Amino acid sequence: MLPNQVTRSLLGYGVIAGPFYVTVSLAQAFTREGFDLTRHAWSLLSNGGLGWIQITNFVLTGLMVIAAAVGLHRALPSSPWVGRLVGVYGASLVAAGALRADPGLGFPAGTPAGPGAVSWHGIGHFAAGGIGFLCVIAACLVMGRRFARDGRRGLAVHSWVSGVLFLAGFVGIASGNSAPGFTLGFVAAVLVIWAWLATVSVHLYRATPNC
Repeated sequence: MLPNQVTRSLLGYGVIAGPFYVTVSLAQAFTREGFDLTRHAWSLLSNGGLGWIQITNFVLTGLMVIAAAVGLHRALPSSPWVGRLVGVYGASLVAAGALRADPGLGFPAGTPAGPGAVSWHGIGHFAAGGIGFLCVIAACLVMGRRFARDGRRGLAVHSWVSGVLFLAGFVGIASGNSAPGFTLGFVAAVLVIWAWLATVSVHLYRATPNC
């Protein structure tokens, strides 16, 4: 396979990673007993007898994001930080799968309604997520600057707005407030960041010659 074809193949993972993660998460959210989309973060799905599904979802999605990051690095040799930052985000998803979130807020079924006990792996899960989220936000801002420099104003604004919206969603969920507005706001922010990664990947895929 030619180098450009490898790059295009890697960028393809940036398109499918988000839909894969969202589809697997929502399939569980709508079918697992006691899970409430308006109250529970998707990370809680890693608990219970079927928790291995979400753990696997985190790991596979993270590996796809890392592959996409390599594609971004190859497609943007003059902007290496974009691929590096997205790569850290991918690694954080793998770590979030390995470090299970603590049960709480009544999920899994039978868990007390409060926030629950904090374990070492729960702290690790939150830390991995925080690092990854900050890196992907930074990637949005760096990519926005690159698009602006290239005269692609629409893509620049998309990148900047995506980063700001994801930051707002992350701050809201990190506050510990489980009100529906905060939980659903973070879900919306997750959808925004996956859409951003797909948009950038498609743009660079098309810009990379297939030869």
